[in-house]
Amino acid sequence: MTERSDHDQRFKTLIQEFFPDFLALFFAEWAARLDCSAVEWLQQEVFSDPPEGSRRVLDLVGKLPTRQAVRGQRPGEDDSWLALVHMEIEAMDKASRLRPRLFHSYTDLRNKHRLPVLPMAVYLHVGMEGIGVDFYEEAFWDFKTVRFQYLYVGLPELDGLEYVRGDNWLGVALSALMRIPKERMGWLGAEALRRISSAPLTDQQRFLLGECVQAYLPLDDEQQREFQKLVATEPYRGVQAMNTTWFERGIEEGIEKGIEKGHRELLREQLEERFGPLSETVLARLRQLPADQLSSLGRALMRAKSLRELGLEV
Repeated sequence: MTERSDHDQRFKTLIQEFFPDFLALFFAEWAARLDCSAVEWLQQEVFSDPPEGSRRVLDLVGKLPTRQAVRGQRPGEDDSWLALVHMEIEAMDKASRLRPRLFHSYTDLRNKHRLPVLPMAVYLHVGMEGIGVDFYEEAFWDFKTVRFQYLYVGLPELDGLEYVRGDNWLGVALSALMRIPKERMGWLGAEALRRISSAPLTDQQRFLLGECVQAYLPLDDEQQREFQKLVATEPYRGVQAMNTTWFERGIEEGIEKGIEKGHRELLREQLEERFGPLSETVLARLRQLPADQLSSLGRALMRAKSLRELGLEV
């Protein structure tokens, strides 16, 4: 089980499917204030980033009803029974780059939709205090001109053993990204999949959760052997049966196609952020690139100094 670079589409799909569970798990007070069962996910929220004009595509933006009115925040703005939730999923090992991006996205969303916006971040490799409120500040010398706050979840700081035993199925799956004693890695993977295999969920929901565990749990060779030994024993036989069911019904194939599509979109965004707007020729080459070469292109992007060096431009 190794982490792949297609985290973006995987987490988008997972959060969209289990959004009420996500809020209930990490931000219960907010879950009580919002009608999470009626969320409408907005498609491809894109904003230009002046003065360069590069495009920023936001991870997830959902519109949903509130359970109490939100007072108008600007002159002439009415009270609102609708709100936006903006969530960014960050796989980098630092929070510094995401903070200003969240602030600028918040401003863009407020100006465009004229609705209250609740900003959130999910960190895959940054722990901080696990669950909390972080902020972005700007100052003119010692005069603070901006203080912007957002909710965050730093998965690596949370206790994986606690969450894998919990009654929130999303939390069981996300335990693979949390703090786990080295000697318990194999057990946690087997236990998470065992619990998901018998959960009262649809086959597709079980697949999404199980695939998250398999993709993100960092097992070395010894831990992998321990995991395989465990799933071969009687208490974990359901794990193997569950995997067989996914393949027979073709669920994995459909999800992987979605992940591949999301991976291409993520690479396009990263290329534009690095090299500016892409020509139609470069976009066409990116669309035609075989799926098995997407990950290597993503790794090469970290070092490349030009599109030509990546083989996307003559």
